[in-house]
Amino acid sequence: MNFQTIPSVESEKALLDLAFSKARVKGVQKNLQGNWLEIIRKKEGLKIDIVKDTLVTKLDRIREEFPHPKNLPEFYVKLMDLTIDLGQYKKSLAAIDWAKDKVRFFQGEYVRKIFKTTDRNKIRDLSHQFYGRISSVIKQINSNLQYLEASRKLFRTYPDIKEMFTVCIYGFPNVGKSTLLNKLAGTRAEVAAYAFTTKSINAGYVRIDGEKVQILDVPGTLARAEKMNLIELQAELVMRELANVIIFVFDLSGYSGYSIKKQEQLFKNLGREKTVLLYLSKLDLTEKEDLDNLKYKYYSLEEMTEKIKEELKEYTKEKNERKEAERKKDEENKTEEKEEIVDDEESDDE
Repeated sequence: MNFQTIPSVESEKALLDLAFSKARVKGVQKNLQGNWLEIIRKKEGLKIDIVKDTLVTKLDRIREEFPHPKNLPEFYVKLMDLTIDLGQYKKSLAAIDWAKDKVRFFQGEYVRKIFKTTDRNKIRDLSHQFYGRISSVIKQINSNLQYLEASRKLFRTYPDIKEMFTVCIYGFPNVGKSTLLNKLAGTRAEVAAYAFTTKSINAGYVRIDGEKVQILDVPGTLARAEKMNLIELQAELVMRELANVIIFVFDLSGYSGYSIKKQEQLFKNLGREKTVLLYLSKLDLTEKEDLDNLKYKYYSLEEMTEKIKEELKEYTKEKNERKEAERKKDEENKTEEKEEIVDDEESDDE
């Protein structure tokens, strides 16, 4: 899901100004035929139609562009729940639908009234009533429009992540995660020598044994639990929900600014629920003594690739087994449906 393309949401004032100005311009430009009563009815009806069409088109676009949680992968639903008020977001989407229905309702109601009226002043009064009703409807959803716009700005920080076998590169800031991503996937993530250099979750893709593998450079976390910033919260969710393999990047050189002790603590915090591979960065800057004192097994780039291949093979096998199980289940359901149809036909014959 690419959240970067969601367009901005206009305010209630901008929506109403656009709709009413379009109606005024078209109402003057249109060359209408008939007697004075027919002309004024057509003119006011046309303006009402334009207001309705303009607003419904704008509101429709909001509903089409903003994803509903029920249509999103589970990861993004959890990410939404983590970063916004999901209940308020759903209410805001529902409010857009409510407003569209109201605009259509009032358009139909007032056009019918206008075409039944023979009094010029009454027709103008009905038009003014329509504009007032529509203004009230749009103003009632202004807080929802504002919430959707605020959500859109936050959505722009969301990573564009695919549902596939995923390798997460993890560790403190500036330990060399982006450099490793470049080596593994051939991407060009920007590298800088200070903490929090990665402002989002960078993704690269590579084919291993014919299978596409997603490699994520997860922004380094300082593991401050309740004090985590937005990107750190995203990082933790990605690690928990998406990672099939975790590569922990360890910098023994000290150039990252994080002590060996702190990095060891972060490494231990990962637990062993998932496959974790230790990779040493900046070996050319690392003291031999520090390397000899390291008590954890670490992997070269080539060794990590082989381990990833093993995990990918198992992942692919399990995925194919699930597909086969689903196929067999579908066949069983179809067979049962056919048997029920045959039984029903035999019962009818009796």
